[in-house]
Amino acid sequence: MDAAAAAALGKYIGAGLALIGAIGAGAGIGIVGSGALQAIGRNPDAAPLIQQNMILSIAFAEAVAIYALATALILIFAA
Repeated sequence: MDAAAAAALGKYIGAGLALIGAIGAGAGIGIVGSGALQAIGRNPDAAPLIQQNMILSIAFAEAVAIYALATALILIFAA
């Protein structure tokens, strides 16, 4: 294997490892959604406040996935 092929292989392996963060974000969003639905089921009057906090939490978890994707794309397409 020549140096160029090894470098390309390293870039793709690194990009794949960088996207492991997206798995955690997906699991976190599922847990947040489940908890919010259970809380709304127990106390429907608090639904607007719970929904507002749920959307904010999902946005923070999704930001982690976007950072992981950006890192992977930088690893693949940057010099």
